[in-house]
Amino acid sequence: MGAIPSSQPRPPVPGIYFAFSPVYFSPKARINTTLPQRTSLRKFLEATCPALWTDYQPPWWLFGSGHIQTIYAAIANSDHIERVVYERKYLRLVDGGTLGLDFAPDSPCDINDDTPMVVVLHGLTGGSQESYVHSILTPLCRSRSQGGLGYRAVVLNSRGCGGVPITSPRFYTAGHTDDLRQALIYIASLCPHAPLLGLGFSMGGNILTRYLAEEGTESRLSAACTLACPWNLARNNELLNKGFLRRYLYARSLGTSVIRLLQTHVGSFTRFSHSPVTKALLSTLRLKNPTMEEFDNSFTRIIGGDPPLFPVSTAAEYYLWASSHTKLCDIAVPYLSINAADDPIVQEIPTDCGGNGWVAMVVTAHGGHLGWFERANRIGGVDRWIRKPVLEFLSAVSELLVHVNRGRVVYEDAGFLREIGNDHLGCRVIGEHEL
Repeated sequence: MGAIPSSQPRPPVPGIYFAFSPVYFSPKARINTTLPQRTSLRKFLEATCPALWTDYQPPWWLFGSGHIQTIYAAIANSDHIERVVYERKYLRLVDGGTLGLDFAPDSPCDINDDTPMVVVLHGLTGGSQESYVHSILTPLCRSRSQGGLGYRAVVLNSRGCGGVPITSPRFYTAGHTDDLRQALIYIASLCPHAPLLGLGFSMGGNILTRYLAEEGTESRLSAACTLACPWNLARNNELLNKGFLRRYLYARSLGTSVIRLLQTHVGSFTRFSHSPVTKALLSTLRLKNPTMEEFDNSFTRIIGGDPPLFPVSTAAEYYLWASSHTKLCDIAVPYLSINAADDPIVQEIPTDCGGNGWVAMVVTAHGGHLGWFERANRIGGVDRWIRKPVLEFLSAVSELLVHVNRGRVVYEDAGFLREIGNDHLGCRVIGEHEL
């Protein structure tokens, strides 16, 4: 089991890796493509995603250090990015929790029943408001007459993120996939004739990867792309805590950002006084400038999953459970992942593709963590290079793949949409007055 780089002539970066044993599939016939009747993922990407074979170059003032790109991504003024206007729907889950689904465009025109829907998962403490989300959804949802793809998108705002209230003694984690699973029940029922495609950023990419692997051929998503996925959480956490800069700039800033998010929901959590999450919260809020590992040792290892698996003894044990790099072998749909070699947060990347012919791994030389900035046409401006290959991939898989309705049978029970085989899960749309 291993990986081989593509044989297509290209500049030295990015590096593109595929499994030794390809998987062959039949794309739709199109006049303007050179794809054969049976093709592999490598040949498919070579024919449809030219941006993957371009030499990405950051502007000179962001060149040479993933630290600079990562910091710029966190603090840069993103007012130049065209705003995405959403229509929010709240989902109430069987366990009492709430998810926020932000649909774009908010007032769709020229949308057909089979217009593709891209399901977006944000990064740690993020939401639909993040500039890295807007940078891709803006051209994705723009009408074709205005130069966009004319697709639909929905951002899944996790419990407590993006203004979503806490309504149950449960929080989100990097390994928990049931919230995505329940959201997809509703999204699939809303768009039964549309291809559903996944797009995950950082921690959202980890959740998306685990979902695809757990569902296999039953995945409701026909294809997926992840950006800056953290993969081996244990190993990347170990590397993150080595060296002064990574430990004190990144590990502590990540831990502190989750603490700040929890602080906004203290009143909601304290309603569940007998819940383990509330007890863990009170001790966690006493931490001063914690690293991500210190936060996870105090909080996530206790609430990261359901009993009897959780609580676990240490954050390291939680990382082993929640990692996604060991799951690649079980993915059964076209899957593209892009990481940057100079990402200071994600330093170990599984370029062996899990030995799975459905998986393609791209590693750019530069880009930092969710950066990938390049010079824009406007004076002194920057854009994100990453949207080029992402849009090409999403367009190719939506237009050229044969889409079938996958997923378990959905039924309604006491107002909740449920699916056979996961009968303990379910969701229903609620109004703001029910929050």
